[in-house]
Amino acid sequence: MKIFISGGAGDLGVLLARDLESQNDLPVRLDVRSPRNPQRGEVVKGSILDRVTLARVMQDCEMVIHIAAWHGIHLVTGRKNAYDFWDLNVTGTFNVFEQAAQYGIKKFIYISSTSIQDHYGVYGHTKVLGEEITRTYQQRHGMDVIVLRPSAFIPYWNQEAYQSFDEWARWYWKGAVHINDVLQAVMLSVKYLKQEFFSEMPVLYIDGKYEYTPVDLDRWDAAGPGTTFKKYYQDFSDVAHQYALDIASKPELFDIEPTSKILGYQPTYSFLNVLQDLQEFGKEGPPLPDF
Repeated sequence: MKIFISGGAGDLGVLLARDLESQNDLPVRLDVRSPRNPQRGEVVKGSILDRVTLARVMQDCEMVIHIAAWHGIHLVTGRKNAYDFWDLNVTGTFNVFEQAAQYGIKKFIYISSTSIQDHYGVYGHTKVLGEEITRTYQQRHGMDVIVLRPSAFIPYWNQEAYQSFDEWARWYWKGAVHINDVLQAVMLSVKYLKQEFFSEMPVLYIDGKYEYTPVDLDRWDAAGPGTTFKKYYQDFSDVAHQYALDIASKPELFDIEPTSKILGYQPTYSFLNVLQDLQEFGKEGPPLPDF
């Protein structure tokens, strides 16, 4: 199947291109940057804001995976402003959906975000509007659409965001999802869309694996700061201290039961894995994946 990927040079895009190609799909990748694995699929340098290029690249595609967006970190660093977020995340999303509709493409995966909870934030608001565009086109054109709402998933090897693995680990410790688990969810969505036709639009959260239970969260550190951590990770106390992890911070978990039920999603990377990777690899982090 010929599958269009917006943001095809980004962190998720490069992994998707690899895995789609491995199952004999043809990834067609549009991005303003060049990917680190240009040998994967068809690669076109350009923007989803350029409607002429978008129309040319999407022609004959049978499915769309829409990833391209500015994220919260671009706002935090000041590299992008509200105009930039609106242009790419809202207008760009409209452009991709409208072009898909014009070509009669019925299979669509939209990568949203758990940041929709920040309804009035610059980034969160654009994702709220993106989901509204998604619902409109799903209803108007009878598309089979899956919306995925991942937690933050910038990987440790993205040096624009993180200078070292331990910096990434401190961010992940606040509650996030490993990019490999997001990749799993998208690939399961591709499989689902190939096989299923449905009237409802699944909106599914993508979160990581946690050793903590609902009871742990309800009674978080009831016996004192850091005690819930020590219940599961006592043997890694020195590692946590060495790399300045906030062991008293309570993570925010999202409901992935519908995601597991519909897609068969089972996250694989947890806080325990973070601690094990820090212990084994330190600041350098694990080896890079095979792109």
